[in-house]
Amino acid sequence: MTILVTGATGNIGRLVVDALLAAGATDVRALTVDPVRAALPASVEAFRGYVGRPASIGPALEGVHALYLAPTPHTAGEVVGLAREAGVERIVDLSGEEGSWWYAVAEAVEASGAEWTHLMPGDFMANISVWADTIRETGTVRDAAFGSASAPIALEDVAAVAATALLHDGHAGRAYSLTGPETITRERQARLIGEALGRELRLVELTREEAIAELHDLGEYAEWFVDGLLELVDTPAEATSTVEEVLGRPGTPFSTWVRDNVEMFR
Repeated sequence: MTILVTGATGNIGRLVVDALLAAGATDVRALTVDPVRAALPASVEAFRGYVGRPASIGPALEGVHALYLAPTPHTAGEVVGLAREAGVERIVDLSGEEGSWWYAVAEAVEASGAEWTHLMPGDFMANISVWADTIRETGTVRDAAFGSASAPIALEDVAAVAATALLHDGHAGRAYSLTGPETITRERQARLIGEALGRELRLVELTREEAIAELHDLGEYAEWFVDGLLELVDTPAEATSTVEEVLGRPGTPFSTWVRDNVEMFR
C-alpha cells in the first residue's frame, strides 16, 4: 500500500513519516517543498510540492492508496478532489473542531467521498517553547495565565495516531479529539521544566496586553493565543483517553516530554 505524507518536513508531517517506517510501512512517499534539504530516509520517495499549491502535487498522487493531509484550509477542497481523481481511498487529516478555522479541512475531506479519519489535537507540548528564550537567558518564565490548565499532547503521539489510522482498518469515520494524558496548569509546566534543569525558575505573570506585546512574533494570532489561555483559567481543558485507545499505550506525560527536550531550555 502506497502512502503519501504531505507537509512531510513540517512539525507533524516529518514525524508521521518516522512513525510509518517504525510501524513497518514499506512504500512511503513524502511531499515537501525542498526534497534535498528534507534529508528523508533513503527508503522514502520524496516529491517536490506543497498542498497550498494544488497544481504541484499531481505526480506524487499517482498510485497512492492512503494520504496524510496537512492542514491548509484554503486549498483542502481542491487537494482532496485531486486525490480522489488519482484513486486515493483513505485520507487522514489534521484539522480542528467545528467552529475553528481548521474545520474546513475536515469538511472538505468528508465531502470527497473518501474513507476519512480526522485528527483534532488541542494544545501541543511543543508550544511551550515560547518560554525557551527567557528561561535560557534569565531563568525566568513570563506568562499571562499560570493558572491556565490544558491537556497538551506530544507531537510524536499525534503522528503515531496518524500512522495507525493510515495503516489499519477500524478508524474510518472517526473524529479523534487528541490530548495528552493529563490536565496540567502552566505553573506546573514551568515547575517541571525547572526540575528538569535542576534549578528553580522565577515566574512573572503578565497582563493580557503585556503578553500580547511579547508574542509579537505570532502576529495576528498573538491576541487569539493569549485570550485562549485566559479562558482556560476558569474552564480547564479535559484530557481524553483517545491516544491510549488508539495506540494501546498511554500518551506521553508532560514530565517525560520535558526530560526528552530539556536542551531547548538549557
